[in-house]
Amino acid sequence: MDRCIVLVDAGYLLGAAASLLAGEPSRSRITVDHAALIQGLRERAESETDRPLLRIYWFDGAPDRVPQPEHRRLRVMPRVTVRLGALTRSDGRWAQKGVDAAMHAELTELARNRACSDVVLVTGDGDLLPGMMAAKEHGVAVHLWAVQAADGDYNQSEDLVAEADERRVLDRIWITKAVRAKELGGVCAPPPVPRPEIAAILSAPLPESALGAGLGSAPSSALGSAGERVVGERAGADAEHTQAGPGENGTEARVPATKGVPTPKDLAALRAPGPAGAPGGAAAQHPANATLRWSSDKGWVDRPGAAAPENADAAQLPTLAQLTSAEQRWADREEDITTVGGDPFEVGQVFARRWMERLADPTQLPKLSTMYPRVPHRIDGELLRYAARFGLLAHKDDQIDEHDRYAIRAGFWREIDVRTATEHAPAGE
Repeated sequence: MDRCIVLVDAGYLLGAAASLLAGEPSRSRITVDHAALIQGLRERAESETDRPLLRIYWFDGAPDRVPQPEHRRLRVMPRVTVRLGALTRSDGRWAQKGVDAAMHAELTELARNRACSDVVLVTGDGDLLPGMMAAKEHGVAVHLWAVQAADGDYNQSEDLVAEADERRVLDRIWITKAVRAKELGGVCAPPPVPRPEIAAILSAPLPESALGAGLGSAPSSALGSAGERVVGERAGADAEHTQAGPGENGTEARVPATKGVPTPKDLAALRAPGPAGAPGGAAAQHPANATLRWSSDKGWVDRPGAAAPENADAAQLPTLAQLTSAEQRWADREEDITTVGGDPFEVGQVFARRWMERLADPTQLPKLSTMYPRVPHRIDGELLRYAARFGLLAHKDDQIDEHDRYAIRAGFWREIDVRTATEHAPAGE
């Protein structure tokens, strides 16, 4: 049959592209436009072989062979068939299992059945050498494509290169039409706005009881769980302090005070009302509008004596799941598969757009805007679970990468800002 078929080892193609563009073979370092990549492969294969394309086979690994979001997008594209091997973790690194065997089986079966006259292989693994030789014996012309190596050397098996009928290199210019490196040099989200009331609490002197017990030496991570920390200016929090205490023979000894950020227990002691007129009372140590809030797996928890207007507003905000009907959920899934690329910033924007479009009470949107830069806990958890569907899980502890979390939330707030700015723009602008 005068047709061509393309067999793609996705691990090789995207890993080599990451090495070329980002300096390391981690696929989490690149963003891929799969539609543009498939179209580029099709056009180049038809041009190089002078044959119409029958099909592109995309071979990749997946945990437990469960299709990931990129695989779901690929397999609904025309003329694309996805074949999945296992993705296993060993010594802290992910490795594909069964992909080479699946490619070998597909190659030999296509050649034996004379399904095509030309096969394009995008791979570098020498394990495919027997399959390549078998295809040639059945009269199939084998074209081997390589991704330009970052160091200019070979990134393919030399035996595979020697056995191929034709060989081409996908250079940097061709790769960058569909693949780009992620910008990881800086923080994706804008820095939080300074909170004077929090700065006042952190800069206040600790009670003598707390200093005597050594409570001020706890690390800053003790300020909250779930990776959340109070952000604020620390006036003199890291400076060396000393306090006087009774020494031997009635002399006064200088005892170094503890160094570091106060623990939640210390801050709670500062919030506790002291005796009227007492010099160490809470009212004398920080302004009346200072707020102490602790982080937990249930969200921000206000302790006695702290106002909770933001918590009350956050509790009233509905989640996207509560605003979405069954029909909309189906449409969302189709959009995720076919049009949403999976870029972290874009994922945050898509989530925010859907949430705003389905919000029945328009007065709730300004409430959300006042909570910047912190996304309410219920909505933030739903946002990150939604983002995880796009494969934004780092290859470590199955957690979303810190930079991706910044970008997801930055995209969310960007979409909120655009909508609120539009709604509050003067007429005629």
